[in-house]
Amino acid sequence: MIDVLQSIAAFIVALGVLITFHEFGHYWVARYFDVKILRFSVGFGRTVYKKTIGQDKTEFVIAALPLGGYVKMLDEREGQVDEHELPRSFNFKPLWQRFAIVSAGPIFNFIFAVFAYWIIFVAGVSGLKPFIGEIESMSISDNAGLKFGQQIISINDNETLTWATAIDMLVKHTVNRDVIKLAVIDKDGLKRGVEIDLSQISIDEMAEGKLLEALGLSVIELKLPAIIGKILPGGAAEKSGLLEYDEIITINGKLIQSWTQCVEFIRNNPGKKISIELLRSDNTVSIELIPDSIQSGGMIIGRIGAAVYVAKGSFDSYFVVESYKIQYALLKAIKKTWEMSVLTLQVLGRMLMGDASVKNLSGPVSIAQYAGQSAGIGLLAFFSFMAIVSISLGVLNLLPVPLLDGGHLMYYLVEALTGKPVSEAIQIFGQKIGIVLLLGLMSIAFYNDIIRILG
Repeated sequence: MIDVLQSIAAFIVALGVLITFHEFGHYWVARYFDVKILRFSVGFGRTVYKKTIGQDKTEFVIAALPLGGYVKMLDEREGQVDEHELPRSFNFKPLWQRFAIVSAGPIFNFIFAVFAYWIIFVAGVSGLKPFIGEIESMSISDNAGLKFGQQIISINDNETLTWATAIDMLVKHTVNRDVIKLAVIDKDGLKRGVEIDLSQISIDEMAEGKLLEALGLSVIELKLPAIIGKILPGGAAEKSGLLEYDEIITINGKLIQSWTQCVEFIRNNPGKKISIELLRSDNTVSIELIPDSIQSGGMIIGRIGAAVYVAKGSFDSYFVVESYKIQYALLKAIKKTWEMSVLTLQVLGRMLMGDASVKNLSGPVSIAQYAGQSAGIGLLAFFSFMAIVSISLGVLNLLPVPLLDGGHLMYYLVEALTGKPVSEAIQIFGQKIGIVLLLGLMSIAFYNDIIRILG
C-alpha cells in the first residue's frame, strides 16, 4: 500500500512540475509578446483550485485530472474580441510570434531536462565501474572475446566511467544498429580492443531491459554478506523487528551466503510468510515476516524495505563518483538532453517502421510505478526520471500531429510557404485525425499497462 501511495504521489509531483513548466513556456512567451492570457490550467476536468490574478484577470487553475494542461489566450477564432483588445489577440500576432509562443512549451521541456541533468552532473552520482561479470558461452560477447573481470573503459573512444554510462551508450548504438569498438582492460592490466555488432540485438529486447542478457554479458557481482543496512519506515523489515547490522543466516532453513541470494529469495516470495534466523550482537534470533508485494516490470515481486550494509571502503575500487565542474556539467547536460531526444525520435521511428513493438509504450500506470521507484531511490534518481519524461513530452509535443504543438507549428510552416493560413475546414479535419491518433496511442499505452499488471 505504501508503494502504491508513493507511486501516486511521485507521479502527481512529476507530472505537475513538468506540465507547469511546459505551459509556463507558452505563458511566458505569450506575455512577452503582449498576448492576453485568459486561463493557465494545470490538469483537465473539474476545477480543484482557482485564483484570479492581475489586470487581465487571468485565471490560474489546478484541475482534477493531472494528465495535461493548457494556456487559453484571447483569440478571435474562439469568441468575440473587443476592437480595442484586438492587438492583444493571439491570432492578430505576426506568424513568427505565434510560432515562438507555440514552440515555447516543448522548448521549456528540454530546458527542464538540461537543468535536471546539470544538477545531477554537478552533485555527482556514485556508480559501479563497468567490470564484466559472467559471460554466457557462445554468446555475442563470448564470440567477441570479452572475459570475466575485464573493465570497459570506453565505447567508440567515449569514456565509460560507470555501468550506467556504458549501458546508455550501448542503448544508443543498439538503436542505430552500429558495430562498436570496446576498449577493455584485462585483469593483468593489458588494454585491448573488442568489436561487437549490435545489429544482432532487437530493439524489443533492449526495451524490455534485456540488452546485457542478449549480449551474453553481465555486471560483475559483488558478494556482499547479508547484513541489514538502512531500514525504510513502514516496510516489512521494520514491522518484523529487523534492525540495522542484523546478519541473516538462514531463510526458511536455507543457508544464506550473500545479499544477492537473500534478495532473490525475498523477491520470489511476495506476500508469503518466511522464517529468518539471524545473528544480532553475537546472539541468534529468529523472526518471521511477510515480504510486501510490489509491481516491477510487469511482475509481482517481494520486498522488505531494507538496504544492504556496506562497510566503508569495502568495495571502493569498484565504485566511482561521476561529477563535473559547473560549466562542464552544463555542456554534459545539454549533450545528454540532445542524445536522449534523438534516441526518443529514433525509437518512435522504428515503431512506425515496424522494427520495434508498440508493446514497449508505457501508459500512466507504468510511468507512476517508475516515478515511485525512482523517488524511493533518492532525489537525484527522481530528477533523472523527470528529465527523461520531460524529454519525451517535448518530443511528443513537437510531432506534426494536429492537436499537439507540432501540429500547429506544421500549419504555421504551411502558412509561411504559401502566404496564407491553412483553411478552417482543413484544420477541423486535421483535429479529427489528431483525436483518432492520440486516442489510439493512449489506448495502446493503457492496454500495455493492463497486460503488465496481469503479468
